[in-house]
Amino acid sequence: MKNYTITVNGNTYDVTVEEGAGGAVSAPVAPRPAAAPAAAPKAAAPAPGAGAGSIKVEAGAAGKGFKIEASVGQAVKKGEAVVIVEAMKMEIPVVAPEDGTVASIDVAVGDAVEAGAVLATLK
Repeated sequence: MKNYTITVNGNTYDVTVEEGAGGAVSAPVAPRPAAAPAAAPKAAAPAPGAGAGSIKVEAGAAGKGFKIEASVGQAVKKGEAVVIVEAMKMEIPVVAPEDGTVASIDVAVGDAVEAGAVLATLK
């Protein structure tokens, strides 16, 4: 019998695998809190700056930060790309929801991004 810890979509599971006559059989145990794995990606992401704006630029899909299109202090128009997220080998632009000035960029290239995560703020 072997014990493994598996993380799927941020949820961590302890799994016991028992070898029987017909092959391997796995029995998942109740999920355990994913405090340590979930905290690591958030700690790696840059924290919003002191001048963070009130307009949130949020990811529409999970993926990873691919390219930062705008910089802090840059004026952007509604619909203009602020960040590019890569998901399933596709580049997905995350655009400004309205006109404004970039107050903070809250993701770095290569960071894991969850759907709905705040990637930048505008003011």
